[in-house]
Amino acid sequence: MLGPVILAASRSDRMRRLISAAPVTKQVVDRFIPGETVDDVVPIIEELTGRGLELTMDVVGEDITTPEQAFAARDAYLALVDRLGDLELGERVEMSVKLSMFGQALPGGHELALAGVRPVVEAAAAIGTTVTLDAEDHTTLDSMFAVHEELRKDFPQTGCVIQAYLFRTEADARRLAATGSRVRLVKGAYKEPAEVAHQDRHEIDKAYVRVLRTLMAGDGYPMIGSHDPRLISIGQELARKAGRKPDEYEFQMLYGIRSDEHLRLAAEGHRMRVYTAYGTDWYGYFMRRLAEKPANLRFFARSMVSKG
Repeated sequence: MLGPVILAASRSDRMRRLISAAPVTKQVVDRFIPGETVDDVVPIIEELTGRGLELTMDVVGEDITTPEQAFAARDAYLALVDRLGDLELGERVEMSVKLSMFGQALPGGHELALAGVRPVVEAAAAIGTTVTLDAEDHTTLDSMFAVHEELRKDFPQTGCVIQAYLFRTEADARRLAATGSRVRLVKGAYKEPAEVAHQDRHEIDKAYVRVLRTLMAGDGYPMIGSHDPRLISIGQELARKAGRKPDEYEFQMLYGIRSDEHLRLAAEGHRMRVYTAYGTDWYGYFMRRLAEKPANLRFFARSMVSKG
């Protein structure tokens, strides 16, 4: 299986050097990860917001092993908030955070992650924007949801992500829809065991639609995270049936993927948010995305000859 092989490569210093040095790697990475610093991505932020799009920014980072690294992640997000405030784009650009970057996997990690992410959420609220807690593998979700619930006591706009392929997600969606939360729904990309997650692609798609129907019928704010044309069409129909106005839900897609579709949806009056990752640890982020779904290898190969 390719997944474990790619994941092993993500931890290999030798592979890091080889892959980082290959000219073709930079071509691909630059399309999907537009920079390493805030200064690198400011022009992208200004360009996309100027074209009617919204963004969610992710400072990439993997393998947090010390509290100091977790503090550095916090500071990187605070620096991003400062720049968004200077640009007066708080209402157009939110942030996505992975609690693993804030030390969730370290001893005492739940408290450490909560303490680290809270000032980011506070700073975001001060400039009129929000933070969404990304979902990671299923072993981390109880902690993530607990942090989400705690943050929403003071910052009810704080969002979270749920993954359609997990068996638990339909119950999570009912709970979150009832509380009026902001929820991004994705299919799920981590390698999860059959005991906790659907393995068949068609079953995952059906679960996605069931969960999205629950979110659309609820009191929250659904965020449709998908590049799948069929699911996007279904999302539009579910929103219509639920009587939702265009500002009562949104679509989200990754930077560099189906860019024409981003613009099409925005031109039709939909809220369209582009998930944009940046940072110095692009290698770990890039390889882990391939490991989560090795079929992406084919996509990245096609991307070399297509700019659509």
